[in-house]
Amino acid sequence: MAKKEQKEKKHIPVVNKKSLAFFERYINNAAPTGFEAEGQKLWLDYIRPYIDEHYVDNYGTAVGIINPKAKYKVVIEAHADEISWFVNYITSDGLIYVIRNGGSDHMIAPSKRVNIHTDKGIVKAVFGWPAIHTRSGEKEETPKVKNIFLDCGCTSKDEVEALGIHVGCVITYEDEFMVLNDRYYVGRALDNRAGGFMIAEVARLLHENKKKLPFGLYIVNSVQEEIGLRGAEMIAEYIQPNVAIVTDVTHDTSTPMISKVSEGDLSCGKGPVVTYAPAVQNNLNRLIIKTAEDNKIPFQRSASSRSTGTDTDAFAYSNAGVPSALISLPLRYMHTTVEMVHKEDVDNVIHLIYNALLNIKDGHDFRYIQ
Repeated sequence: MAKKEQKEKKHIPVVNKKSLAFFERYINNAAPTGFEAEGQKLWLDYIRPYIDEHYVDNYGTAVGIINPKAKYKVVIEAHADEISWFVNYITSDGLIYVIRNGGSDHMIAPSKRVNIHTDKGIVKAVFGWPAIHTRSGEKEETPKVKNIFLDCGCTSKDEVEALGIHVGCVITYEDEFMVLNDRYYVGRALDNRAGGFMIAEVARLLHENKKKLPFGLYIVNSVQEEIGLRGAEMIAEYIQPNVAIVTDVTHDTSTPMISKVSEGDLSCGKGPVVTYAPAVQNNLNRLIIKTAEDNKIPFQRSASSRSTGTDTDAFAYSNAGVPSALISLPLRYMHTTVEMVHKEDVDNVIHLIYNALLNIKDGHDFRYIQ
């Protein structure tokens, strides 16, 4: 028992009151795919004291840079965008049909309250659904993209349009951030603004601990991941990094109706997830795992097949190949409005990325054969 206690390291919190207040503002702000600018402004305002300079590209990817004159470049990256809906069709009697902007889940839509973003401001609406009393006696329809619809309280198309709503307006859920049982952070868009928050906290720790890195650090908050890793593709070509460590969320598979056989055995509260995949560079992955072991940071392992499905793939296969790795945050109920992550996992992802950076040398050569 004594030996076990010696091996275990007491959890060290990272998130403080000031950073938690930012996290809440950042989650509550809407930043749908293609419309991330307001969230990026919040993120840059928070990270600015901890960086030397910043860069924002044409589509809104934001980059905080430490030691910008260094030749060797290391990226830590997350994505800023959240799934949402687009107005697609307005009926003559004032109802609104939608299409996806990213992987929005049609099953959770009925009875949800939403914000329709217009040039005149936010218009409130709800996803309507037939009452249970009217659905008996025959096989029930299930929610599908073709039959879910918004009701904004109007009775004609003209009335809807007078509110500033038009085809192409983006729609987000209005659910907001909360802390559950002093153990979990809960909200929409933790996928992956939790990642943006964590890499910002890494920058804060480096600044507060007065760590001088021997390379340039590029803290990247990419846009448009949810529709194909597009922001990461663009910014990888611009930065041309030597190394990239990406953080995103992954599935907690301990809840009902998820197969561990196909999805792996991962749980919130058991630490960051280190991924094995063709895009993950093995020597960089070994450095991350050794960092976790040396610092007694709990971690889990996951395997991906052809691709990770994250911005790791975009960085890995850019610029003739960039050694890249993925550190994931376990999350329950992905692409719903009640996404849930464990507070200690958030701290430990931050610890792991921070300490991994301290183990990367200037000009670090990760090649398998030298």
